[in-house]
Amino acid sequence: MHELSAEESAIVRLVREWVDREVKPVVNELEHANTYPEELIDQMKQIGIFGLAIGEPWNDAGVSAACYAAVTEELARGWMSLAGAMGGHSVVAKLIQAYGSDEQKDRYLPRMATGEIRATMALTEPGGGSDLQAMRTVARRQGDEYVINGSKTWITNARRSQLVALLCRTDPDAQPVHRGVSILLVEKGPGFEVSRDLPKLGYKGVESCELSFSDFRVPTSTLLGETEGKGFAQMMRGLEIGRIQVASRALGVGAAALEDALRYAQERESFGQPIWKHQSIGNYLADMATQLTAARQLVQFAARRYDSGERADMEAGMAKVFASETAMKIALDAVRIHGGYGYSTEFDVERYFRDAPLMIVGEGTNEIQRNVIVKELVKRNPARS
Repeated sequence: MHELSAEESAIVRLVREWVDREVKPVVNELEHANTYPEELIDQMKQIGIFGLAIGEPWNDAGVSAACYAAVTEELARGWMSLAGAMGGHSVVAKLIQAYGSDEQKDRYLPRMATGEIRATMALTEPGGGSDLQAMRTVARRQGDEYVINGSKTWITNARRSQLVALLCRTDPDAQPVHRGVSILLVEKGPGFEVSRDLPKLGYKGVESCELSFSDFRVPTSTLLGETEGKGFAQMMRGLEIGRIQVASRALGVGAAALEDALRYAQERESFGQPIWKHQSIGNYLADMATQLTAARQLVQFAARRYDSGERADMEAGMAKVFASETAMKIALDAVRIHGGYGYSTEFDVERYFRDAPLMIVGEGTNEIQRNVIVKELVKRNPARS
């Protein structure tokens, strides 16, 4: 963590100690009961975690993207769901800071920093997946209101968030489609229904929901910024920090799996010696540590690029692809090292194996990420005739 200031390093250390003291002892019970971690979320508010992505003058404890990534990793090392509880919230905070009106900034950011208001973003639609330009949710302007109709799915924290950054079409006839897409900052009301919680393999405790909008009316002042049709570009910038966050979650899952596997390999003996001394197990551990270290460096590289203000979609995509695939491999290898115990719900490694796939498919699948990477790669390196 040599890139961080002394103050930021202290924040990461504080979160790490909190995770070890408060999260680790209770996570297994909360996870398997699929219980919302109300007490832990309240403690996260008190620590200031929901304000880390918000800077002055609305919050005096904002941090760099590199520090934010490191804190996210520590949260996910304890329980990936906790990192999920602040992921979309942070993206919305960044969107409001970058593009919101003064009134929107002053209205939301101070209370978002304390966690009094929690936010989420609503992008994905049934049948649309990662193809955001195929969205069918429409907000038609009528006087000084928008009337919204459509649906969204896989929206994390939808029941417990007070603010939703809704990506929708304000000009359904615009060509190309992205020119008619806007972000509306909406709060719940008549016509806005959180219809059901979706069952999931992992990522327990935190809800992922379907949303439906039926003649849902909001004032035109909910438009992010002042101009319609900017939403797609705004969200693409927002997803840069979102993908860095998801990559950091993967680091946390990978780090937890490595910690558990390393400890078990020293405690468990077979044929008269600790199993780490068997070459096959030792090789697993060596590769796990090497790959995790490489992934962490790539995530920090993407975070520094984001902090520089330069376009970081390629770097964030690279970090997300590599870190998530690495976490999946480390989680599987941790199960292998634990043998039969790795398949038992009494050990945490089975949870890591269930949580890791989310980072591969979430915030834009890795197949989509590779498209983003190669397009930007060619753009930055055009062939010379």
